[in-house]
Amino acid sequence: MATISSISSGRVSAAVDSAGAQLMSIKLDGNEYLWQRDEAFWPRCAPVLFPIVGNLRNDRADSAQGEVRFGRHGLARNYEHTLVASGDDYLTYELVSTDDTRAKFPFDFVLRMTYRIVGDALEQEFYVENTGDVTLPFVVGGHPAFNVPAPGDTADFSEYCLKFAEPWTYTSPTISTKTGLLDWQNRFGLLDNSDTLPLTHELFDVDTLTFEDVPQRTVTLIGPAGHGMRVDFDGFDYLGVWSAPNAPFVALEPWCGTATRTDEDDVFEHKQGTIFLEPGESTTRTFVMRPF
Repeated sequence: MATISSISSGRVSAAVDSAGAQLMSIKLDGNEYLWQRDEAFWPRCAPVLFPIVGNLRNDRADSAQGEVRFGRHGLARNYEHTLVASGDDYLTYELVSTDDTRAKFPFDFVLRMTYRIVGDALEQEFYVENTGDVTLPFVVGGHPAFNVPAPGDTADFSEYCLKFAEPWTYTSPTISTKTGLLDWQNRFGLLDNSDTLPLTHELFDVDTLTFEDVPQRTVTLIGPAGHGMRVDFDGFDYLGVWSAPNAPFVALEPWCGTATRTDEDDVFEHKQGTIFLEPGESTTRTFVMRPF
């Protein structure tokens, strides 16, 4: 049975649901920064993405161990995770491969999600271990969505922007709203020697904005009152930015890989950004959310 557990330290508090190990709240001084779910826009708030990000072509792929089959963002968000360790300021959840997961993803693994308050920030750590006897291919990603306007602000969505660490020029690949596949040959401009991307609802008519090699692996969502969220994601080569049609939130999504490209084949191991662990190996990836 799914349970929600809470942590707090200093000015920051957070809550996590064992269903999907999904972050359910991040507050600064009692003010909620995380999107609180609404079926009218989007019924989730921060799903865990594993072992894929985005879509496979036709929800399937071939792998060295057989067919892989699941929908957008993989399987971790759809399973109950076990709370295996906790303290006043941290929670660690675990998902272990089973016959049911192997029917969709024919590999053995342990996925541990740790949420830890450090100062005025919340860390989200992915730990993946290969418990099988063959090479484990996978990617991980986060998907936290943040309220717009932020607490303490009444500004319109269009008064918000994304701030980057330095000016840069970037064109995003397009994504098919029907297939979810990324077309890296068909791109559109987002930044031209600028550190600021103004936000509008129309910007997301193309679905998700996909960034690669963001300067210093950091981005800040900020409004005119000076409130918002900074996300630091060293170790993640990609960043998805998304909002549902006319929704009062923006998702900032650190990814290790991306959805299937239109110019990729359907071999799971060939997916862009795939991480490979040999039997017994493990790895961690951590991003940090800083409300202000």
